Amino acid sequence: MGFVYKVVSSMEKIFSNAKDVLELEEKTLSGLKGETVSFQIAYYWDGTRKTPGFCHVESELAEQVRIREVRLVPCEYPCHMKRDSGYLATESGLYPDLLTDLNEFGFPLVSGQWRSLWVDVELTEDLAAGKYPVKIVLKTKEEQLGEATVLVEVIGAVLPKLPVPRTEWFHCDCLSNYYNVEIFSEEHWRIIEEYVKTAVKHKCNMLLTPVFTPPLDTAVGGERPTVQLVDVTVAEDGYVFGFEKFYRWVEMAKRCGIEYFEISHLFSQWGAAAAPKVMGTRDGVYQRLFGWETKAAGPEYSEFMHQFLTALKKVLEELQIDKVTYFHISDEPAMEHLDNYRAALSVVSEDLKDYTIIDALSNYDFYQHGLVKQPICGLDHIMPFLEEGQRPDKLWGYYCTAQCVDVSNRFITLPGFRTRILGAQMYKYRLDGFLQWGYNFYNSEYSWYPIDPYRCTDSAGAFPSGDPFLVYPGADGKPVGSLRLMLMDEAMSDLCAMYLLEELAGREAVMDCIENGETLEIDVYPQSSAWLQNMRLRINRKIAEFVNA
Repeated sequence: MGFVYKVVSSMEKIFSNAKDVLELEEKTLSGLKGETVSFQIAYYWDGTRKTPGFCHVESELAEQVRIREVRLVPCEYPCHMKRDSGYLATESGLYPDLLTDLNEFGFPLVSGQWRSLWVDVELTEDLAAGKYPVKIVLKTKEEQLGEATVLVEVIGAVLPKLPVPRTEWFHCDCLSNYYNVEIFSEEHWRIIEEYVKTAVKHKCNMLLTPVFTPPLDTAVGGERPTVQLVDVTVAEDGYVFGFEKFYRWVEMAKRCGIEYFEISHLFSQWGAAAAPKVMGTRDGVYQRLFGWETKAAGPEYSEFMHQFLTALKKVLEELQIDKVTYFHISDEPAMEHLDNYRAALSVVSEDLKDYTIIDALSNYDFYQHGLVKQPICGLDHIMPFLEEGQRPDKLWGYYCTAQCVDVSNRFITLPGFRTRILGAQMYKYRLDGFLQWGYNFYNSEYSWYPIDPYRCTDSAGAFPSGDPFLVYPGADGKPVGSLRLMLMDEAMSDLCAMYLLEELAGREAVMDCIENGETLEIDVYPQSSAWLQNMRLRINRKIAEFVNA
């Protein structure tokens, strides 16, 4: 048998013990200028390991081709006991996710195992429309193993930018912990910028901005390392605020391409009962001014919030980001927290009357009571928000650990099409934004202690593997990608292309290309990579008709 290889979709996940590897029937990829199109080369080796494999690219697009090894990562907690039947695996094991660039040592030939190579083709905006063969020659130092050829079709239109906000929550303290650098030291700032640049490259255009240490995934009574952009000093007649780090943050984010800013939550998670941790200087001593012991709607914190928001709004206006800045009250409040949430909202509602407040929630009553005018709803609870006459003017979606049955998500052991389908769903249901809580959360649940994301992908057995982070920490302070990062990029590229076609041909034409006789709902959709591939091909060819005309 020797060496066996197949060209497969970017949505396939090649397990080491794969039984049936589904080869791409039509080895043609289609994309718009400014887009990255991807495929995989799955391969099996049954010889002894004497030498690594190497790749050589033969194509006009060779300079735009990047090849990475798909590496296996440990998934000790691959899924919840509550789940559907569509997971690729439910037992703990080693599963494909991490993407690492090939080096002078090539790629591994592991006896008796399937592995895969991930191939990106970056379609730069200066490319001429047309079809470009991309041949990947696979070989060892002694012999050629095979050739994998894909035809890349470049459509003569530029992929527009993402038309709605998308945020993956950014955790500055996790970068400080992992790289062992002082918070907001020059090295920390450098690393932060590298991670933001990667997020933007893969179509995250909104950035969680920690004016105070975000009160997220923190045990009650516990605290996370201080990552507070705003300096606070207690004066005789109130508070004095320093915004130097905030100015630097915004400048850095804009330089990277961030378009929207979300201010970290102003009250504690899961109930809005307390203030977040706020550090400041009182009588010359740097200390905690507010925290778990501070009532959210108490007079002291209420006065502090009023003074802080008054000062912050001036800075937002000065920086000309006031129209693209969003605020949070408290993350994921439940019905038993409705009164707490109402009280917390009342503390800031007058000061934020001209700003947008968004919060992740799952209960329609919060919107019905007028508490959240722009809700971010869990995908598995979004249908009441979509019903005729009940839909908010603006509606976002989100998923996290809890959205584990039937709906889209990005867990490592879910099929790739269940991650990529999100773009089509966002278009059909006209979602005005999307949020996920873990771009780089490298902690245990409740942030009791840091974890090594190369050994633990589930926050110490708390969340399905892949839920806490999209990128792995590279040795040089730069993030390392994952299958899921690329699948989310593809989902957002689909969405961008759909909106481009809507501009050219109208919404009905887009929906015809998407559904094409199939059912597409939040929890019912074709269970097929090929369907998504063909859907995108229909959209691209429809765009090409208008461009060529």
